[in-house]
Amino acid sequence: MTMGPVATPIAVERGFVRDLIALTKPRIISLLLVTTVAPMFVAGTPSWRTVLLVVVGGYLMAGGANAVNMYFDRDIDEHMARTRLRPIPSGRLDATAVLAFGIALAAAATVLLARFVNVLTAGLAVAGFYFYILVYTRWLKRSTPQNIVIGGAAGAFPPLVGWAAVTGRVDLVAVYLFLIIFYWTPPHFWALALLKQRDYDRAGVPMAPLVWGERRTIDQMLWYAVVLCALTLLPVAFGAFGPLYLAAAAALDTILLIGVLRVRRSAPLTAAAWSLYKFSLLYLALLFAAMALDRRLDARATARAATRTSPPVAVSGPRAPTPPVSGSPVRGPAGVVIS
Repeated sequence: MTMGPVATPIAVERGFVRDLIALTKPRIISLLLVTTVAPMFVAGTPSWRTVLLVVVGGYLMAGGANAVNMYFDRDIDEHMARTRLRPIPSGRLDATAVLAFGIALAAAATVLLARFVNVLTAGLAVAGFYFYILVYTRWLKRSTPQNIVIGGAAGAFPPLVGWAAVTGRVDLVAVYLFLIIFYWTPPHFWALALLKQRDYDRAGVPMAPLVWGERRTIDQMLWYAVVLCALTLLPVAFGAFGPLYLAAAAALDTILLIGVLRVRRSAPLTAAAWSLYKFSLLYLALLFAAMALDRRLDARATARAATRTSPPVAVSGPRAPTPPVSGSPVRGPAGVVIS
């Protein structure tokens, strides 16, 4: 009789840790952290301690939201090819334990951000958590093809979190960064939805291509992409960013629009939609990186200009006596004139 391989305790422990990490969706969080940290350097010059705290707190909050999302979506995940191997539908982790894990991560993030960064940062992170879990996952996702449009606001909170961590407030530039991600989400996610229509159909999720059809969905993608491109260029008009960002945004916008138009013209749209989906991830990361780099270069240029135009600093110490003019009287002690 042949015995199958027996899992060792170490292998089981490693598998458990991998499942816990998988619950947080680290690949998705990596992009969220880019859109959190880059605005911090746009807003000012944060200390590396603050950046580290925001990164850790942001990962914990987003990871907790993703874990709770998997808890609520466990009934539909088992019907979709790309999600049926997740820890809950595959039976590797108990659903209640996953819910507790997600809530614990979110609670730890709230305490960390509120205690060591500021309360506004923690509050915005919590708002993003609940918007994703309650508004998108529990309500919009299963009820309307506009799910990803309105629900996309959940993924637009990171710039607000990063901005508040540095400035302690939310101003117009931070709102523009929020809107950029809000309008980026539909063309990004609908490109994936076009590829995964069978999955969503089996799960009963009313994604746009299933309800509106492919053509109307792609037309909506184009409209959102046009608005997105306008939004990315608008901050340059009121001086928020300079030439480097303008060049990067213009180039990225052009490639994105060409990608959407390619999907619109393609007969089998699989290759074009997949290419657009992958580029849209790179698009957002490079756009936010360009913002941060543009601000850093502008700050250095301003500092150099200030150094060149600043007046010479007077040297402290006793003033040297002024030599008398030839032929003029010299006053001696007590005002006596010496001729």
